[in-house]
Amino acid sequence: MARFEIVRTADIAAPRERVHALVDDFHDWSRWSPWEDVDPALRRSYSGADRGVGARYGWEGNRQAGRGSMEILESTPERIRIDLRFEKPIKARHELEHGFADHPDGTRVTWTMRGENRGLHALFWRLFPMERELGKQFEQGLAKLRAAAEG
Repeated sequence: MARFEIVRTADIAAPRERVHALVDDFHDWSRWSPWEDVDPALRRSYSGADRGVGARYGWEGNRQAGRGSMEILESTPERIRIDLRFEKPIKARHELEHGFADHPDGTRVTWTMRGENRGLHALFWRLFPMERELGKQFEQGLAKLRAAAEG
């Protein structure tokens, strides 16, 4: 087993409340998530609360998108914590956290993923550097979040 943590940060020229709202509502993730364009026929489901704690989002798509779900476990003005579960192509469970801090130009957002790689997942990420690959996707997502919040 290999524990990991991936972190990326971006400064966004928008109020913290606006940036926070885009992450706190899974319906808005289609505007900025780097994975929403992986499968044009992606099937999405929403349940639980409309936003914030208890909001749930599920997806199922092609081989690249796979199948999984997310649930918001904590939502404060400073952070949103999410339980992320993958069912396909490989089962895995990780924690996502988005931190929000005031910054002279608006909001500093820190996106973190933590977890453990086990079995085939651990082997896969030994062959393909997880930090580099997922880090690039986080950077793309933060750029799209910036565009959505500043637009």
